[in-house]
Amino acid sequence: AGDQPQAIDKLVANLKNKVKKQTLLGVTGSGKTFTIANVIEQTQLPTLIISHNKTLAGQLYQEFKELFPNNKVSYFVSYYDYYQPEAYMPSSDTYIAKEVQINDLIDKLRLEATSNLFSSPNNIVIASVSCIYNIGDPREFGSTTLDLKTGDNWSRRGLFEKLVSLFYTRSELEFKRSNFRVRGEVVEIWPSSADWMIVLEFDESNKLKKITERNPFSGHEFNLQTYKLFPAKQYVGAGSSDIKGIYEKIRSDCSAQVKVFKSQGKMLEAHRLEQRVSYDLEMLNELGFVNGIENYSLYFEKDRKSGDPPYTLIDYFHHLWGDNFLTVIDESHVTIPQIGGMYFGDVARKKTLVDFGFRLKSAYDNRPLKWDEFYSRIPQAIYVSATPSQFEYDDCAKALSRQSANAQNIVEQIIRPTSLVDPPITIKPTLKQIPDLISEIQKRVDKHERTLVVTITKKMSEELAQYLGKTFKVAYLHSDIDTLKRSGILDQLRNGEYDVLVGINLLREGIDLPEVSLVAILDAGQQGFLRSRSALIQIMGRASRHVDGQAILYSDVVSPAMKMAIDEVNRRRVIQQKYNYENNITPVGISKSIRPQIIENPVETRNRASLQPILEVDILSLTPNMRKNHISKLKKEMRTAASDLDFELAIRLRDKILEIEKL
Repeated sequence: AGDQPQAIDKLVANLKNKVKKQTLLGVTGSGKTFTIANVIEQTQLPTLIISHNKTLAGQLYQEFKELFPNNKVSYFVSYYDYYQPEAYMPSSDTYIAKEVQINDLIDKLRLEATSNLFSSPNNIVIASVSCIYNIGDPREFGSTTLDLKTGDNWSRRGLFEKLVSLFYTRSELEFKRSNFRVRGEVVEIWPSSADWMIVLEFDESNKLKKITERNPFSGHEFNLQTYKLFPAKQYVGAGSSDIKGIYEKIRSDCSAQVKVFKSQGKMLEAHRLEQRVSYDLEMLNELGFVNGIENYSLYFEKDRKSGDPPYTLIDYFHHLWGDNFLTVIDESHVTIPQIGGMYFGDVARKKTLVDFGFRLKSAYDNRPLKWDEFYSRIPQAIYVSATPSQFEYDDCAKALSRQSANAQNIVEQIIRPTSLVDPPITIKPTLKQIPDLISEIQKRVDKHERTLVVTITKKMSEELAQYLGKTFKVAYLHSDIDTLKRSGILDQLRNGEYDVLVGINLLREGIDLPEVSLVAILDAGQQGFLRSRSALIQIMGRASRHVDGQAILYSDVVSPAMKMAIDEVNRRRVIQQKYNYENNITPVGISKSIRPQIIENPVETRNRASLQPILEVDILSLTPNMRKNHISKLKKEMRTAASDLDFELAIRLRDKILEIEKL
């Protein structure tokens, strides 16, 4: 509907004509996701879709899961709920150790993504910029598998050693992802990327007589003839057989760098590096792991030399399909600069660590792709944005070859399927802007509609949210709120728990809020990236999904960016209104259900479900050593619960610890 059919036809034709780069310039609410889905369906290309944050990636993941129920749709974003990178600040002589908290569900979804790629070409992966970071050689991941088939003979020792080599752990006490356990002639494996387990039944001669896929909660079963088990970690290089050679290379590089430090009179740095590397190698030798092992990743990748690009998710696509895949960069005007800047931030932080003897130079090689490395790895790409930057226009111009000189690779999608038009824009003076804003919000509240208010500073947002909160149900969206809670607040706005949302730079790209009928922009005439042409168009676009949508810009001057943004929105309104008039269409509002979040709040999830097995363990059946280990787990969870201010759970865990200690 709307402009979608012509946009789909042009994009598909360009892909078939091997046009390498093109842009889908689609206004907010024009159904760009549906257009891209149709392009994928018609071309049948494995597709990587890159979004610039987890919230939008999650929204896209849910939409594509609905549009492609019979295909492999995967989600690949950073699995950290909390990430504090290793750093050193020379000015205050402060060393900050790496500290992370991994989200188990996202870890599962990441492993599911890489496993899916090897299972079928019908793949769509929704990723954040996490896809440009090192995850190891896809050739090693794809070849390091356990292939099971009914009728095969397996020695128990051989099977268990193979499982351990895939980073699976035998656990009789706590059975979870990446674990296996033995029950007589039955071996149960919980794949790292699955919500179900694989049950292997052997006869007395060690012949595999039955493979069953079983849901551990419902008990539903499916019999299988074959099964391929992938590693429990994406980075499998640490399983290299030439461990001694790797350790010798690390020691050699350490000695060389220590000599350099000493020759420069940097005795402290030399001692620090020697001590760090010796400790890390000792931990690796004893445990097979050390915090910060990624800084030695270069040594475990046999075909990679210093300075070579890392192996990323994009290399999985190249390994499996060569250049025959599609990359879609969503909200490209934001995502492209983000991708381009990742390397520079990483190398700046690591330079200090290397210069002051905290890390070997190999730390530089655990990095994201540089822009030119990324660009060379995306043979065919579609940039998707309502406000493409100059880069997209220039890149598309370069991409038109002689054979396709008449092609159009800037594809506009102006007419919405709903026939809704861009919101009318009103400019109002700043004098008495707050009373006027309250009056405008009240009109929307009376009609059960929602309002977004966008300010330019954090302090102003806080004060305005507090002031408006005296009259309306107001939420303040700011950068300190984590991704999952942010999505929850947006859902609460949609279902009416809030009337107004106040924010700074968090209400722009891709957020689907059809209940919002008013967008109010304070300090609209200020110069800067928060009030650039593209930023203003994106912010005003939040009101374009409502039939009575309106944008109010509070400013005493019309800046150049304001003028360009208003001119572009008005240009689109003219096209849309003309189309509706010629086709005798009256726009109507849309209603859209609120999807459940794909990732629940990690604290709530842990409290509600994952700790239940630990609390319900039969402590009388535990050996003294098992009790000791169990107490350690409980203490760790108790401290986490206390830091999350969940004192009720912390007390339950404390009481369980005391109960075990009395035995």
